[in-house]
Amino acid sequence: MPEVDRQQARGKEVALRADATFARPELYEAHEARQVKFAIRLPANANLERKITKLLKRPAGRPSHKRLMRYKSFFYQAASWTKARRVVAKVELHFGELFPRVGFIVTNFQASSRAVVRFYNKRGTAEQWIKEGKQAVAMTRLSCHRFKANQVRLWLSVTPITSAAHGGG
Repeated sequence: MPEVDRQQARGKEVALRADATFARPELYEAHEARQVKFAIRLPANANLERKITKLLKRPAGRPSHKRLMRYKSFFYQAASWTKARRVVAKVELHFGELFPRVGFIVTNFQASSRAVVRFYNKRGTAEQWIKEGKQAVAMTRLSCHRFKANQVRLWLSVTPITSAAHGGG
């Protein structure tokens, strides 16, 4: 939360996307109090799945080879929450797969369900870039507490040492 406060003090709009590890009512309330938009994945449970029963049925007829995506937005209040919050469900039906892929996101965005899912999915894109960086250029040694020190360490790990730098040809 200190980073959120710092960014807001600079006049920046802050938005949070997080996986189910961060699905905690105290986190929702803290962000709502600061007027921070969020999209946080929720672990599935029987109550959430009951809300989307109709989306889980495959259409009649021959199955399509194209992926079918369905969205639903509804208000839900878990026992540990102080109020009902918007939940966006995404259901993917894939050719050749018996069970649909289902995901739930708790959010305070006013955007369409599809836009909320698109915003949330950018979290995975950022994590993929970090993973690629670690594998490609050994970015695993960026453990300093200061940004500038990590920046220098990263720069040194990706800068090729040429013979010209050592007085050679």
